[in-house]
Amino acid sequence: MAKAYRKEDFDYIMSKVAKVDQRVKEYLEDAGYEKWSRCHSPVNRGRMMTSNIAECINNCLVEARKLSILGFLEEVKILFVAWNCKNNEIASYTNTTLGRRFEEILTLNGVIVKPMGSYLYCVYDLRQRYIIDIDCRTCNCGRYQIDKILCPHRIVILKSKNMDVKDYGHSCSELYRPNTIVKTYELPIVPMPDKKD
Repeated sequence: MAKAYRKEDFDYIMSKVAKVDQRVKEYLEDAGYEKWSRCHSPVNRGRMMTSNIAECINNCLVEARKLSILGFLEEVKILFVAWNCKNNEIASYTNTTLGRRFEEILTLNGVIVKPMGSYLYCVYDLRQRYIIDIDCRTCNCGRYQIDKILCPHRIVILKSKNMDVKDYGHSCSELYRPNTIVKTYELPIVPMPDKKD
């Protein structure tokens, strides 16, 4: 349910949960769908669906927890500065249309493409039919509308038109482009003076 792009898919899975245990359904409703469900989220989470980054940070700071609060904060700052510098360098040397991770997402095989007009297409995979409007940048799978990155169904259409993979990135959100990723890390983290000062 958390990863569903369409509310119809979410509702279908939720109905299965309700059949197994109504209390679980009520608990999830009380928690608020917008807090954990992709299709109900009021903001773009950048495809992030877990708290793994928080777990990673906690794991890196195990030893620092033994320090005083100022010492701990200094260790946190040092960790973030190192990550910021590293990510800035990686993003600066990216020469693809999209960031490396997002280029890898853009693949799908074994489907049939049927044009339904100049901008409207049907893509059939093993299980379902998807309707894609290239002009409006929509697909009934819901992925593009939420993540702002091409869904596999639109990619298949572009491939059927013999477009180069490098051209696909121009249809994706600026969020996934190297120059935006560089901007994320371009501001340095200013060090604090020594605690005696």
